[in-house]
This record gives sequence, C-alpha cells and structure tokens, in this order.
Amino acid sequence: MRVTIHQPQFMPWLGYLDKIDQADVFVVLDTVQYKKNEWQNRNRIRTAQGWQWLTVPVHYTFGQRIHEVRIDETSDWRARHLRALALSYGKAPCHGRYAEGLQRLYRESSDHLATLNLATIRWLLDCVGITTPLRLASEMTLREEPTDRLIDICRAVGATRYLAGAGAQAYVDVGRFEASGIELEIQEFHSPTYPQCYAPFIPGLSAVDLLLNCGDHALTRLRESRCSPVPVSRS
Repeated sequence: MRVTIHQPQFMPWLGYLDKIDQADVFVVLDTVQYKKNEWQNRNRIRTAQGWQWLTVPVHYTFGQRIHEVRIDETSDWRARHLRALALSYGKAPCHGRYAEGLQRLYRESSDHLATLNLATIRWLLDCVGITTPLRLASEMTLREEPTDRLIDICRAVGATRYLAGAGAQAYVDVGRFEASGIELEIQEFHSPTYPQCYAPFIPGLSAVDLLLNCGDHALTRLRESRCSPVPVSRS
C-alpha cells in the first residue's frame, strides 16, 4: 500500500492533487511547524494580467504548529477572495457549476488555518473526483525527528511505500527508510496543459484553475501527463 504525506496547503496546486491521486491513503501533516510565506496560507489564480495571490491572513507566532495557527478575521478577506475568483473566472466554462460550492466553502470555514486548508483540499478532491481517503497526523502518536515521523506514519496506516515530493532526498534518511522495510518513491510531476481563460498558459496555479476551466475533464487532464514514481535506494 502506498501513502503520501504533506502539510495542509490552501487551495493546493495540481502536483499536490496528483500525489494524492496516486496514493492509497493521504496523511495530512498538520503537526509540523508553520512556514511563513510559503503555500500554507496562500496560492495563485490566473488573471487577465497574469496571476495573483489569494492569501489568508493569519495570527502567527514563530514556532507554532500548523494546527495551532488561527486566521486573522479583522479584514473581510473571504469576500475579497470570492470577488477575485468571480472576476478572474466568471467567464470560465465551469465557473457557474462550482460558484455556489466556493461560496459555501468560504462561508462555513473555521477560524483555524489547518481546518480551512483541509476543507479546501476535500472540496477540490471531491469536485475533481479523487477518492483517496485522508488521515490526520495530529490523530497519531509520532516521533519528532523528520524521518522517524514519516516512518511512524507509514506504519500507522500500514503502508509499504511512501510517495514523496521532488525535494524529499534533502530531508529524508534513505538508509533508515530501507532499514524500516518501507520503499521510498519520488513523484515525477509534469503539469498538464489545458485551456485557461487567458493566454499564454501559466502552469503551477491552484488546482481551482483546472477545475473551473475543465470541470468533469479535470482529472483526465491531470492524469494525461503523469509519469511513474521513481524508486529511491541508498545504493
């Protein structure tokens, strides 16, 4: 069985969904330290001028774990996001189909960032048609050291293979993975090209871009350019 593990991102990009789609179970790593100015509280959408950030404002103290970070509700950021999405994707082929779901997603979200991110992940997976079950790291008993933590997660869900992102070899002890009997694999992601509202095509955006442009064909588009994971060994 293959597991993939990742911090909860806000409106994640296609590479994130591609990893989940290739796994038998996805573990949301909500117990690690929050990283400012990365992808945990923001992502990008396509606009007529190029692209723009959708950023969730947060109250953050250095060292806080992701599941401890609260959203800053002193500004009407939810309305701003919805206006930006409507402006950028109002003429997208599938915007009308998902507009109500987006509005509900923003209205019903918690004041905790991790809960919001998990809601956006679940919504995107459901709309695209990815059925991989999700588990939370915060519900498991795990060691703190990064490689130990990953091995513990694999054992907790009964996985024999761990599908990691492209940068995994910088933080994973491959030898210890081999000794644990769990196979380490690296995702090879190549972004699909698909019709966007504006030209030229820009890759690396939130998966909401593919969804609002391609609807029922989003998952097919995502899988079209997929490469097999690359097994990693110490030798």
